[in-house]
Amino acid sequence: MKFTIAKSSLLEGLQTVQNVVGIRSTLPILANVLLVGEKNTLTLSTTDLDVSVRCSVEANITKAGASTMPVRRLSSIIRELPEAEIEIEIDDKDVAIVKCGSSFFKIIGLSEEEFPPVSKPEGKYVYRIDQGVFKEMLKKASYAASSDETRYVLNGVFLGFKSGKLTVVATDGRRLALVEYEVEFPEEAAVEMILPSKTVNELLHTLADQGDLKIISKEKQILFEFDKILIASKLIDGTYPNYKQVIPAQCEERVVVERESLLTALKRVSLVTTNKSNAVKLTFGKNKLSVSSNTPEVGEARETIPIKYTGKEISVAFNPEYMMDPLKNLNNDEIFIELTDDLSPGVIKCDMPFVYVLMPMRIN
Repeated sequence: MKFTIAKSSLLEGLQTVQNVVGIRSTLPILANVLLVGEKNTLTLSTTDLDVSVRCSVEANITKAGASTMPVRRLSSIIRELPEAEIEIEIDDKDVAIVKCGSSFFKIIGLSEEEFPPVSKPEGKYVYRIDQGVFKEMLKKASYAASSDETRYVLNGVFLGFKSGKLTVVATDGRRLALVEYEVEFPEEAAVEMILPSKTVNELLHTLADQGDLKIISKEKQILFEFDKILIASKLIDGTYPNYKQVIPAQCEERVVVERESLLTALKRVSLVTTNKSNAVKLTFGKNKLSVSSNTPEVGEARETIPIKYTGKEISVAFNPEYMMDPLKNLNNDEIFIELTDDLSPGVIKCDMPFVYVLMPMRIN
């Protein structure tokens, strides 16, 4: 195999695919990128057996072929080369000669026959959505997924294509984030699946802010095709809990709060919390919200925010990080906080199909 390629094209391709490769791969081949050259296209693929990423870049292929090279080593070398055309020739024993200007490298690879097969972009159902929209949906919900490996069903994000809309949900049992968007698909294509957090992070890293995205559903697998990139992922096996029963049917009080003001107040007040005493108290009084924290061994802090509120006084304590997560990931100027009392879950909403449910904390 022999080809010439612009440094920027090859580097961009390698950076697109190398994220899924673990630092310490169990099999040597999993640390490698599969390079396939034919016509005027170089295709790069990587996998960790759960998630695969494939992308195509333009190259001048003078001799078609395929081989695999250590992806991080190759990426490091290409990054340091001068801004010029790179010539790569790989022989039958998977030894690559890389030339660029006065630079010369010899890299030892592995046979393409050892590389696991890469999924083809075909499946039972195909859904279409804008990349930016899907990226925003993942961003607004995925932080609420659990990192506790004993609750593996919650170690991912729920995707539900049902009743003409896509529902994205994440929960760790203490809080839940849900976001919805209308998508056109036939009734028989209704499906529910759990996307692993690693795949979610890969999508957040790779998806653009706009452009077409094809989501392809297969048995136990899901594929995302966009911008000459294909991401294929295994799904989490299991049944996602009934998230609808967690969302309170009604709340007694609804308060409009400026998102940025509340986020700033929570950031400041949480500076005096500790891992052992990690709670911030929100007191909703007449036209003001008091955000406070009192940690005996550290000290105390309090911030006051003006709000439009004339209901009963409610004091409720929350984990400040959990309270800040949705505020960081929403773009709205104002949010709505719905409350009933100090022991019932708090709900954050905004002027889009988004719901965040947070369990309160008990403080002495």
